[in-house]
Amino acid sequence: MKAVHAKGSWGAALCILVGASLSAPPTVRAREKNEPDPATIQLFQVLNSSFGGKVEHFCLLGDMYTDASGEQYRRVVRVDYDKSRTFGRLNIYVRSVGKMTPDQLAAYSPQQIYDFGESDQAKYVKTDTLTFGAPGDLYLAAQGDGPLHSASITDQVRKQYSDLITQYVIPALQKGPGAQAPSTQ
Repeated sequence: MKAVHAKGSWGAALCILVGASLSAPPTVRAREKNEPDPATIQLFQVLNSSFGGKVEHFCLLGDMYTDASGEQYRRVVRVDYDKSRTFGRLNIYVRSVGKMTPDQLAAYSPQQIYDFGESDQAKYVKTDTLTFGAPGDLYLAAQGDGPLHSASITDQVRKQYSDLITQYVIPALQKGPGAQAPSTQ
């Protein structure tokens, strides 16, 4: 009889534990990831209305930055989008090239400059319009000269994604096919 009573106690405890976990409010972090992202919504609207829902190899120039050794580089971004894809609807690739002269910037297209870069530094994969980091999103980053590998989506990565979208990608896309983001020399 004691064995039955012990099993009954475990069963009751398990029911209480499951019930408590289901009724607990979600964490703030979980809610943030499941909220609509205004930048992604705007980007998808531009891509759907101006490009018919499909863009392949749209390249644009991003910002200049200085690395730890003091060398200056320019980010070059490639956007691939297909609204008919279930997973990975939006793919954004980021490469870096050395500082370029104004003559070089005028002579080469953003696609050619992107091709000069040997490998991607980062890749953002987005499926829906929720905040970056929602289920289905993916962030890949390279360390040094290594290949891309899966990396954590932190608040800093979310900010980088949002800044990239709002400051460079959307303005370049709004200029239309063949355009590039505002040049920052």
